[in-house]
Amino acid sequence: MAKRLFGTDGVRGVANTELTPRLAFALGRAAAMFCGDRIVIGRDTRRSGDMLEASLVAGITSAGADALLAGVVPTPAVALLVRELGADGGIVISASHNPPEYNGIKFFDAQGFKLPDEVEDHIEALLHEQTVPAGAKGGAEVGCVHEVTDARERYVSHAVSTVRGEGLDLSGLKVAVDCGHGASSWTTPAALRDLGAEVVVANDSWDGCDINVGCGSTHPEIVAALVRESGADVGVAHDGDADRMIAVDENGAILDGDFVEAICARDLAARGKLAGRTVVSTVMCNLGFQLAMKGLGINVVQTKVGDRYVLESMRSGGYVLGGEQSGHLIFLEHNTTGDGLVTALQLFAVMKRSGKSLSELAGVMTRFPQTLLNVQVADKHALEGNPVIARAVEMAEHELADSGRVLVRPSGTESLVRVMVEAAQRDEADRVASRLAEVVNTELN
Repeated sequence: MAKRLFGTDGVRGVANTELTPRLAFALGRAAAMFCGDRIVIGRDTRRSGDMLEASLVAGITSAGADALLAGVVPTPAVALLVRELGADGGIVISASHNPPEYNGIKFFDAQGFKLPDEVEDHIEALLHEQTVPAGAKGGAEVGCVHEVTDARERYVSHAVSTVRGEGLDLSGLKVAVDCGHGASSWTTPAALRDLGAEVVVANDSWDGCDINVGCGSTHPEIVAALVRESGADVGVAHDGDADRMIAVDENGAILDGDFVEAICARDLAARGKLAGRTVVSTVMCNLGFQLAMKGLGINVVQTKVGDRYVLESMRSGGYVLGGEQSGHLIFLEHNTTGDGLVTALQLFAVMKRSGKSLSELAGVMTRFPQTLLNVQVADKHALEGNPVIARAVEMAEHELADSGRVLVRPSGTESLVRVMVEAAQRDEADRVASRLAEVVNTELN
C-alpha cells in the first residue's frame, strides 16, 4: 500500500528531495482543478519557499488559474486573505515547527478552511494516476500572477480589530516576543505596537536557514529568559508559520495551549460567549485541563491530533473555541484556522479585562506531570496492529488506573511514534513512558 501523500497538515517533507518542484507543480495544477480560478499563495521564511512557490505558480497558471502572491505571511493570514480577496482557495508553503530543511504545502478552500481528508484523498488519487498534469492551457487561457502588496497589513488590521472591537487596547502591557525567525517577524510586533503595548522582540530576522532553530514555540525557554531579563508582563513564542503560540507568564513560567485554552474558555463562559459551554481539544490534552473544565461546568470534546480535526468538530457542533496543547488555538469568531497572533491577543485581552496577571489566570488548572517521548522508527504505520505494543499499553493503563493516561500514536508529519504518559507523579510518568518507548523501539526498529 502506497504511503499517504497528505499528512495531518498538508504535504510535507525534506525540500527538493521528498517535496520536489515536480510535485509542487502537480499540486499547483490540482489546486486550480479543485479550488478555482484565483489562488492565494503565502509562505514562511524557509530558503526553499522561493523554489516551491515558483513551481506552484507554474502549475496554477499552466492550468489557467491566477496566482495571488502574498509573500512571507503567517498561515492564518492566507486563510483570511482568501475570504477578503474573494479568492477560490489558498496555499501555504510551510513546514510549521519543523527544521529549516523541511517544507510543506497545505490548502485552504474558498471559505478559508483546510480541505477535508476526502478531498485530499481525491487529489492524491489523481496525482498517482498522473491525470492532473494533463491538459495544459495555451494563449489567453494561461493564468497570471498578481502581487498582494498589502497582505501583511490586512492581516494585522484584522487581528487588531479582534481586541479593539471589544473596546480594549494593550496600553501598559510589556510583551516579549520570540518570532522564531519565521513568518510572524513583522506581523506580531506590529499588531502589539498598534494596540499600545511595549514590545521586546527576539529572532525577528531570517536567512532562510534559521527558522525554528533553537528558538520559537519549540524552545519557549528563550522567550522565558527574555521575559525575566526585560521585566515583561507576558511573553509569547511562535512557530515558523505562526499558527500557534506558547505563552510565558511574568515569572518566566511556560504555559502551553491547554493553559491558554482553559483561561480563554473560562473568560468566554463568564461572558456568556462560549457556545454550548463546550470547548474542543485533542486526545493529547492534559488530564488537568479536562478536570479544570469539568469543575467549571464546561464540556470537552476530544478529537484526533491536528487542528483540522479540532476545527471539523467545532464546525459540526457549532462551537467557538478549540485547540491543541501544542499552541494551535482556533477562535472561530475571528478566523478559520489556528492563529497564533489572534490567540495571543485574546489572551492579553483577558488579562486587561480581568486586571489579573497571567500567573493568576493560570491558576484555572493544575497540570498533571506529562512525559512525551519521540521514538524514531523505520515505519510509523507498523504501529497499528502490533500486538506486543498493544499489550504493553494495556498493562501501563492498568498500572496507572484513574490517576493517569497513556497515548501511543504515530506522528502526522514525521517518521516518529509519540509516547505520552500522564501520572500523578513525575517519576511515575517518566518510568512508564521510558518502558513503553523501549517496547516501541524494539518492535518497530
